[in-house]
Amino acid sequence: MATVADRTVRRTARIRRVIQRAAGERARLSVFRSSKHIYAQLIDDANGETLVSASSLEKDMRTSLKTGANIDAAKAVGKRLAERALQKGVKNVVFDRGGYLYHGRVKALAEAAREGGLSF
Repeated sequence: MATVADRTVRRTARIRRVIQRAAGERARLSVFRSSKHIYAQLIDDANGETLVSASSLEKDMRTSLKTGANIDAAKAVGKRLAERALQKGVKNVVFDRGGYLYHGRVKALAEAAREGGLSF
């Protein structure tokens, strides 16, 4: 019988495989959330490199946010990621929710990135 970790790894890989096929030339906006922080990065899968990243662990975010594990932190990370992506010239991305439900912090990060100028 498969453990919870096995099922999580399979689900994440399945989602990533579908997204990479659909992405074409677009970068992938990957989200990771832990119990204390949230992280996001834009990845160019063709070259296997990270273009931009943002997280609630950054020094100025830690001082301005109450905690890195709430919706306000996710919105701030999404907005910062969008600003950095636009500076690099990346506008069109594909969203990789990383196996998490599109709800709560993940949804807040995605909506903030859209408001910041990314389109997906």
